[in-house]
Amino acid sequence: MATTPGDTDILPGTVLVIGACGQLGLELTAALRQRYAPENVVAADVRAPKNPDALAGGPFELLDVLDKDRLEDLIRQYRPVQVYHLAALLSATAEKDPMFAWKLNMDGLLNVLNLAVQYQVPQVYWPSSIAVFGPDTPREHTPQTTVMNPNTVYGISKLAGEQWCEWYHRHHSLDVRSLRYPGLIGYKSLPGGGTTDYAVDIYHKAVAGEDFECFLKEDTYLPMMYMPDALKATLDLMHAPADRIKVRTSYNLGAMSFAPAEITAAIQQEVPGFQVTYAPDGRQAIADSWPASIDDSAARADWGWAPEFDLAKMTQDMLVHLKELQPA
Repeated sequence: MATTPGDTDILPGTVLVIGACGQLGLELTAALRQRYAPENVVAADVRAPKNPDALAGGPFELLDVLDKDRLEDLIRQYRPVQVYHLAALLSATAEKDPMFAWKLNMDGLLNVLNLAVQYQVPQVYWPSSIAVFGPDTPREHTPQTTVMNPNTVYGISKLAGEQWCEWYHRHHSLDVRSLRYPGLIGYKSLPGGGTTDYAVDIYHKAVAGEDFECFLKEDTYLPMMYMPDALKATLDLMHAPADRIKVRTSYNLGAMSFAPAEITAAIQQEVPGFQVTYAPDGRQAIADSWPASIDDSAARADWGWAPEFDLAKMTQDMLVHLKELQPA
């Protein structure tokens, strides 16, 4: 798939993105369509995007990933060479409906893995999360391999999913790859029900000239990442030679760690007068069980991972883009 910089990669088939209307899905679909011919990147989700223009650059298919027959029809029709399976219920939302969260997060993944084996899909991508760790995990510089006892439905499903991915690689030679994302921050979509979503909403409030009430304590450190780095990491991982991929559960991935007080201060450098109050809710307990910082040395050593954005650079870029999106 290698090409000279600036050229469009030529794929011998299509790419299928499941969960394309989510925070990561919208931006990953756009990045894939920029990298490949847009008509070769098929976006799929359980419902059409709220903004009809969001995925207008290429094919879109309605898909409930729990409907295995419909998923099989799409795989048979498009014969994808890569499947990016992003559909999931996130941490805070999953706690409100744990049985459905388990069903979606587990059965959806198994449907993808089984059909990928059946139809010999060359590559599958599935995202994991820092939610796989738990209260007994070392919080500082959390190692790649360590104690993992998640206490949320989301984390339990992600940990189980990691083990399934490794099992399918070991027993079926399926080239499935995964990253443990930290909190993802982007300007193209609104928060989607995650514990780290305060770090998205806070920028929207600042640009709108509104105060912000944070649902975490001001000193709660969590690993975070700007969306351009998350996209870069995903594409770098998926295009690394297979013999460089040493971890078949999921790679730790890091960029920056900060607390609400620090992101507030960074925004106040750009938006003087912005005010934040704190009203911790049930999401505080989730955040307290997660790492404060991540050791991603395995990803750096195996396939050359390196982030480009820190808190200050991300804040400046977020505010510029959100101001551009404000109605005139």
